[in-house]
This record gives sequence, structure tokens and C-alpha cells, in this order.
Amino acid sequence: MNDPKWKVADSIEYSLLKQNAQENRVNQTEAESAFWSYAKSNGFGQKCRRQYIIGQYIVDFFFRDSLLIIEIDGDYHLTEEQQIEDKIRQNWLEQNGYTVLRFTNNQILFDIDKTIETIKQYLK
Repeated sequence: MNDPKWKVADSIEYSLLKQNAQENRVNQTEAESAFWSYAKSNGFGQKCRRQYIIGQYIVDFFFRDSLLIIEIDGDYHLTEEQQIEDKIRQNWLEQNGYTVLRFTNNQILFDIDKTIETIKQYLK
């Protein structure tokens, strides 16, 4: 793809990322499943992709028309090491024109309406 809107990994790395993305789709978390149930039915008014490869990263959900990325974070994102990695990743994505919104599993599972409204504001 030569479209400047999004970046893709080199062909060797892409093959590995694609395999991981496919596994992630099969083994999604409860929160990811709940979010996907809403997003796949076009509830946001834009097509949403899940476990999408951008550069060397796999993002949880991606609205290609808006360049909006939704990340749903489990408890392991609370560790210092993971927070550093998430920051590096998010900085790269934002420097390449993407907007990244992060939600916790609990926000998705226990306050989905507020989460959906927040996302819709970014998609307008």
C-alpha cells in the first residue's frame, strides 16, 4: 500500500503481525468482544476494523476513515514497563497522524454508554 494515510510493516514483519492479529481476533477479551459487538454492526456510523496492523503495531480497533484508534487496556497495562511501551507506541502512532483513545476493560464492560459517546465525539 502506498496510501500516505496509513503505514504498513515491511513484508517479513507483516507476515508475523498478520498471524498475531488473527490469533488476537480468535482470542479476544470479554471487553474487546463487547466493544466489537457494537462496532461491527456499524453502531458508530463508520466501518471499524479490529486487530489492525499499522506500521509495526497491531491496534485493537481502527476507524480508517477518521484515523481513530481505540485501545482497550487490561490490567497488564498498569505495569510500569507496559506503560513505557504503550507511550512509545502511542507517540509513534500520533506522530503518523492517528488519534489514539484508550479505555480500560472496566470502562467497556461497566460504562459502555459513556465510552460509546466519547468515541462518537471523535468520529464527528
